[in-house]
Amino acid sequence: MVIENSLPVLLSRLDFAWITSMHILWTPMTIGMSWLLFFMELAWLKSGDERWYKLNRFFEKIFIINFGAGVATGVTMEMAFGILYGPFSQAVGPFFGNILGFETITAFMYEAGFIGLMVFGWGKISKGMHLFATLNVGISSSLSAMWILVANSWMQTPNGVVLKDGLFQVSNWWHAILNDNFIWGFPHMWVATVELALFVFASVSAWFILKNRHADLFIKILKPTLLALLIVTPLQIFIGDSVGQDVAKTQPTSLAAMEGHFHTYLPNGKPNTNWNLIAIPDVQAGKNLFAIQIPHVLSLLETHTWSSPVQGMDEFPVNERPDVWVPFYAFRTMVAIGFFLFFVALWGNWLRVRGKMNALELRKNPWFLRAVVFSGFLPYLAIWTGWWVREIGRQPWVVFGMMRTYEGVSNMGVTQEIVWFVGYIIFELVVWSGAWYFFSRVIQKGVDDIPHSDTLFQHHSEDHDAAQAGGGHVAPTFAHKPMMHSDR
Repeated sequence: MVIENSLPVLLSRLDFAWITSMHILWTPMTIGMSWLLFFMELAWLKSGDERWYKLNRFFEKIFIINFGAGVATGVTMEMAFGILYGPFSQAVGPFFGNILGFETITAFMYEAGFIGLMVFGWGKISKGMHLFATLNVGISSSLSAMWILVANSWMQTPNGVVLKDGLFQVSNWWHAILNDNFIWGFPHMWVATVELALFVFASVSAWFILKNRHADLFIKILKPTLLALLIVTPLQIFIGDSVGQDVAKTQPTSLAAMEGHFHTYLPNGKPNTNWNLIAIPDVQAGKNLFAIQIPHVLSLLETHTWSSPVQGMDEFPVNERPDVWVPFYAFRTMVAIGFFLFFVALWGNWLRVRGKMNALELRKNPWFLRAVVFSGFLPYLAIWTGWWVREIGRQPWVVFGMMRTYEGVSNMGVTQEIVWFVGYIIFELVVWSGAWYFFSRVIQKGVDDIPHSDTLFQHHSEDHDAAQAGGGHVAPTFAHKPMMHSDR
């Protein structure tokens, strides 16, 4: 029997938190970057500007490293479901089996096939077919993310199922897939992937401009990237606000933890509308030991009214309340990053309007370039902290309101838990360090080793000319190779 607050349960949670936190470093970048590669390749084909081709091939190298790290860490996460959360995996099988099966089809069949064409097809397939392959990498990676978010969102709001004979049996597939949390949770995550990729592109470009290496080339991508961020960053803030309102309705304990909101009403009976800017939460005492508060802001944020009540921790049993420290400060970190990134986008477009978005002027204003370089790391932290809010805020449930975490944990001893934990730590760190080693190599080389596009696609144009002249027959590659002698 597994005890709810035992050390093995805590180790299982920490182990899985480590695995998912390391995996989520890579997958969002793959999703967002695939779309940016598609639009860069499209710009190259439409304009014929060789600079778009060089930028595409350069950033594709970063994409390949990122994709490989994502696959490696994703496999360990799949293993961890069965090893660390065996009873949970068995119970959710009727639903998860189908959803993760769809994800496998989109990721390992659909996406993997077209990634092969995208990465190895340069000069071997036509330009149009290569663009088509890149488009399908973007579509398939987004579909893969969608199915993952369906599964995780269902854990937050388990609609369309009944728990019968120890199994979550689906009673309505439509409600289970389009569950309450998914409606805003998936757009929030997908836009985060685009925002991450845009800031990584901008950060790398700013670094090259700051170092005066290929500055005119990387200005080419920095301008549209900053313009896109002027749309994406406020959009993400709006979607995040909508997610918060949804959490307030469907998972009020999580919202209370995010806001350090212990009491629905003040001692005088009025609604507690105070928003805690910073606080020292004490879960055991059921209050904040210290807080800097702003009146009415909590109601404005969660209900969009001046003084409507927002449910506090005191309305729920003690054994159904999540931890407060991590969701409270992780949420504030995520929000602060979101607004800072919006400010950077405003700053860059203000410089653009003033005609200062060129290499010479930007190097006269190095603080902007440094801010952009620094901003390349912030979306990773925002995704991390947002995911921690999502997962820790759901506690003590692994399936909210239906299955407690300790019920889903595998029955392992402390020694076994530690062995797996140490093994996963070593593996993830090896992947992480290896990826960053290759990232640094790619950035150090720059674009010098990227061949001109004509050297790759010249033979395709020759084949096209032959076809127009009435030929069009291409001899197989083995036609001129010596054949093996045979007596038969």
